[in-house]
Amino acid sequence: MPIHIKARREDIAERVVVCGDPDRVKFISNFLDNARLVNKNRGFYTYTGYYKDTPITIATHGIGAPSIAIVLEELIMLGAKIIVRIGTAGSLVNYLHRGDVLVPKLAIHDNSSVILKYLEGKNAPLIPDEDLYRELLSKGKSLGLNITSGVVISNDVFYLESEEFARKWSSIGVHAVEMECATLFTIGLIRKVKTGAVLVISNNLVLNEEKEMLGLKELQEVFTKTSILVLEVLSSFKTS
Repeated sequence: MPIHIKARREDIAERVVVCGDPDRVKFISNFLDNARLVNKNRGFYTYTGYYKDTPITIATHGIGAPSIAIVLEELIMLGAKIIVRIGTAGSLVNYLHRGDVLVPKLAIHDNSSVILKYLEGKNAPLIPDEDLYRELLSKGKSLGLNITSGVVISNDVFYLESEEFARKWSSIGVHAVEMECATLFTIGLIRKVKTGAVLVISNNLVLNEEKEMLGLKELQEVFTKTSILVLEVLSSFKTS
């Protein structure tokens, strides 16, 4: 049984949304009918309810690769089959602005020890489930979001992200930085579950006027739309 998510198997739906911030998890749970708190141990707040009569779980994964790896493993132990991350990312290019939405088509990492251990030295493509990725992107456009696809780097060291960091990675085609997608896609590959992500751009590392990070309060409208996007897709997406 899981050590950190103290829930029963029947408490966790096959379709799961994960977020780093417990406040964002609580926010998204408001879109569910009959949402109930099924875990609060270790601050990994987890709610399960219904969206259009489909059971969906919303879970907190914390910050960084080790934290999300633990939460994903335990959610999968409890029956999760499709997992979508709703998060934030910092833009590394001058044409992705705060409030824009990015659907990652590929994640890379900077020698993350967590991912290296999972892959055991293998070179593997860290990509989302193709059908889920396409559906998230298509549905986002139909909902009127300023949404695009791109490549993200999942970085383990938050306070080393700088203009030099942005230049280094954008020069080889990386669009944004965050901390968890590479681990999400790795565990999806290893554990054979479908994964995807939708990221709201919270700041821009190359534009001085957009360097300040914005959160849920300032970006509530776009988080509302991305929440509806992901719940709409999950409610109709096949688990197998």
